[in-house]
Amino acid sequence: MKSKILYVGIMNKADYIKRTIAIAKGEYKPKTDEPKVWFESIKSLAQILSNENQELLKIIDEKHPKSLTELESLTGRKKSNLSRTLKTLERYGIVELHKEKNNLIPTVQATDFRVEFGFGSTAA
Repeated sequence: MKSKILYVGIMNKADYIKRTIAIAKGEYKPKTDEPKVWFESIKSLAQILSNENQELLKIIDEKHPKSLTELESLTGRKKSNLSRTLKTLERYGIVELHKEKNNLIPTVQATDFRVEFGFGSTAA
């Protein structure tokens, strides 16, 4: 199993907005090694990458379920809970969801995470 690294950053909302505006105005060009995914706090990152969600990702990566029903039986989690969690993980680029014959199939996009944060502003 080849690891897939996702670089994530922690930045408060005000700095993130400033950074986004600076990028849009062409005043700041993100470096290629900068995180593409940002969280507002370490707490919000920890909620997304909870032990329960890490276990879910591991099961998906190892078992390659072909439907939410199959994933439900592998994890013991209800389909509604899985659907909500997977959509959140997809928003952060951690999983990819695609439909095939009326089945929603999750694929893990990130198995390892590198976190970047500091106390100084990283906005432009």
